[in-house]
Formats: sequence, C-alpha cells, structure tokens
Amino acid sequence: MSVAPIIRTLSQLLLASLLSLPSLPALAQQTAPAIPSTGFPGLDQYRASRVAIYTDDFGQLARYREANAALAPPTPSENRIVFLGDSITDYWKLPDYFPGKPYINRGVDGQTTPEMLVRFRQDVIDLHPKVVVMLAGTNDIAGVTGRTSNEDIEANYASMAELARAHHIGVVFASVLPVHNYTHDAEESFALRPSDRILALNKWLKDYCAKNGFVYLDYFSSLVDERGMLKRDLADDGLHPTDAGYKIMASLAEKAIQKALAENRTR
Repeated sequence: MSVAPIIRTLSQLLLASLLSLPSLPALAQQTAPAIPSTGFPGLDQYRASRVAIYTDDFGQLARYREANAALAPPTPSENRIVFLGDSITDYWKLPDYFPGKPYINRGVDGQTTPEMLVRFRQDVIDLHPKVVVMLAGTNDIAGVTGRTSNEDIEANYASMAELARAHHIGVVFASVLPVHNYTHDAEESFALRPSDRILALNKWLKDYCAKNGFVYLDYFSSLVDERGMLKRDLADDGLHPTDAGYKIMASLAEKAIQKALAENRTR
C-alpha cells in the first residue's frame, strides 16, 4: 500500500487544524477569565489588586531580596531571630519592642502559608538565624489565595518546620490571633475567619509542637475576651494589633524565643 495518500491526508488534517486556530491578534483581544468571587466584596477587590503578584512573583521573593543581600552574616555569639509572617508581622516595628535585639522582620502583607513556604529558604534559612518565629494562617483561613483547608495549612507549617530543623534552626509556632467585629470596618474580616477554624488550627499547632519538640507561642489566650473575640482595645480593625496588642505579644514572644534558644543549646 502506498504511503502517499496517508501523508496527503495527514497534511490536510494538520493544515485544517492550523487554520482553525485563532490568530495572534485574536488571542491578544481575548479577555482573561475573571477571578472567582468569594462573596466578600472587600476580599474580591484585594485579590484582584494582587493578580500581578500571584502571576509574576507568587512568594514575593523580590520584597526582601536586596535587604537579605545587604545583611552581614551573624557573628558566632549573635542570637539572630527571624520573624516570618503576614501583615501582622509586617506592620510590627520590631526595634521599638525589642530594642537592641538582632531580630529581623520578614513579614509580608497579605501572605498565606504557601507563599511563605516559597520564600522560606531565601528569607529564613539563608539568613542563618538561631530561631524562626512563625505567625501565619489567618489569611489562609480567609481564603486570600483561594479556599484552603486546615489540613493544607498544617502541611505547609510542617514543611517549614522540617526545613528549619534540617538546618538547625529553632522553631517557634505562634497561635493564630483571635479577631473581632466590634467596629464596622472589622465585619468582613471577622466573617472570613470563623472562630472554630482558628481554634482548631491552634489546637493542631500546640499538639504538633508538643510532639515534635518545638515551642508553641500562645498569643490567643492573652488577646481574647470573654466572648471569644479579640479584645476591642487591641485592634481597631478587628485583626491588626494596636500598640497595646503588640506590647503583649512582644513579652510573650521574648519568653518563647528564650525557651527555643535554651532548647537548641541542649541539643
């Protein structure tokens, strides 16, 4: 049997397929699919504002790249600590609360645990701290980078903890903070963060630390009121601590850091 008819048939099919493809100008004119609505206007607007971040630099490695390059290696006696987290850490002016301490802020506004995992090597491991203090999870629960189960959040926590341990970095896991809706501005933020999910994640964190020899930093118990919400005077927007809130957190964080340093020395 001659192969010529078969080749002609294949060529015709290939040509037909190519002709059916839209032209480059037509492709350029096609609009990108809209981001799925979460049902929360504020969150939808925030997610839309971050499309360039999610597509071009998901972990936001560019945020601290230059600062990391300019940072000198720690001295042998230096108790360098890295605070890794989201906006609650990002807005925390560490030198005001830990004067003279070699504590490095690597918080990024709006981040979730998968984003922190992406930059964990650059912003934690490569800085050679003795301890990392991680405060995360609240934006995962809120769905900032998409719907996320507690099990997914826990897996990201565990991955970061295992990376830290492999590099002889002490681990402090901070509890997720409570939230409140005592002000109008706090209502959506509060609705996005159900208390049962916060409590469940904190229970897992506490148990995980106990089982694996890490330090659990319980901010929640010192910031929560009798209604199970963040104390009104500790956050104007229901989420981000005021100066009074950060002062409470600083005292608790320092105790947890000293405990982690002491445990590292005995290993």
